[in-house]
Amino acid sequence: MSDTSADGPSAVWNTVDDLLRWLDRESALPVEQERLLRILKLSEEAGEVAQAVIGATGQNPRKGRTHSWDDVRSELCDVIVTAMVALRTLTPEARRVFEGHLERVAERVPAPPA
Repeated sequence: MSDTSADGPSAVWNTVDDLLRWLDRESALPVEQERLLRILKLSEEAGEVAQAVIGATGQNPRKGRTHSWDDVRSELCDVIVTAMVALRTLTPEARRVFEGHLERVAERVPAPPA
């Protein structure tokens, strides 16, 4: 895929690269520790999605409704961004790795009936 538009996949991955450079610049941790923490950050973000869903549905009777579905969407986006940064931390070929994986996942989905 060779999308070079300002708002296409290239722009998304360029933003991920910018985030990675910023995180690398601000980190005082050894590379291996930073890598592990970026991967573990996914669990934290997934927990925030769960908290937002519980809050949006009012499942905690003590707290009631504390979140909206907009909050859930925002937290899901945080998971996606965090995963993209973690993947990019592991490989400079993150876009290629992700697109290849997505293609393999899509191949497992049955074609819609004709």
